Amino acid sequence: RAAAKILGVKHTVFLGYEDGYLYPTLEVRKDVARQIRIHKPDVILCFDPTMRIADTYVNHPDHIEASEVVLRSINPDASTRQMFPELWTDEHLEPHKPKALFLTTFDDKGTAIDIGDVLDTKMKALMAHTSQLWPGAEDMVRGWAKEAGKRYGYKAAETYRIVRLDDGASNDDETRTRRRTARRPRTSARASARGRRTAQSARSRSTRAPRKATSSRRKRAR
Repeated sequence: RAAAKILGVKHTVFLGYEDGYLYPTLEVRKDVARQIRIHKPDVILCFDPTMRIADTYVNHPDHIEASEVVLRSINPDASTRQMFPELWTDEHLEPHKPKALFLTTFDDKGTAIDIGDVLDTKMKALMAHTSQLWPGAEDMVRGWAKEAGKRYGYKAAETYRIVRLDDGASNDDETRTRRRTARRPRTSARASARGRRTAQSARSRSTRAPRKATSSRRKRAR
């Protein structure tokens, strides 16, 4: 809460799961989906679940599992009525689909955001998160930000892989669209089958015709 207050965050929710033992169970997914439906965020930030190791770094399992939970909570848990229907029927929480997902990344494939003017504020918030600090943590994080800034021409930067989710349709709409689309190939298949039968019939007639002609020629030859 102290770190969030420095950043200007007014509302913080703790789900109560033990540090180091997080796993993307259905219970955890439901808890996160509930919060997404309650607060209806436009943008969600989390770790990139594919970022497991680097040359000098092994990612914490909580980071990996938390990001997996977020991805599953965005789709399908929070954005469709089919998953956890009790969130709708019992708690009256409508499905919600955010506009974008920001995944933290440390490579050159992401989108850089200039944080030069707020780097000191970020570091103050980090230092207030006392349970997660170790000697050299401030220098390391500040160094990451400055190194990213150099690559993009900023004093300091954070990089994200941005996933655009706002296409104007909820996942419920997308599900119905897929169902309607799924019916079309069957209609097309029936039409194609009729076409094949017609073509086969035409070929059968065309193959029988030469036999008659051959028979007539034999009679005339006799």
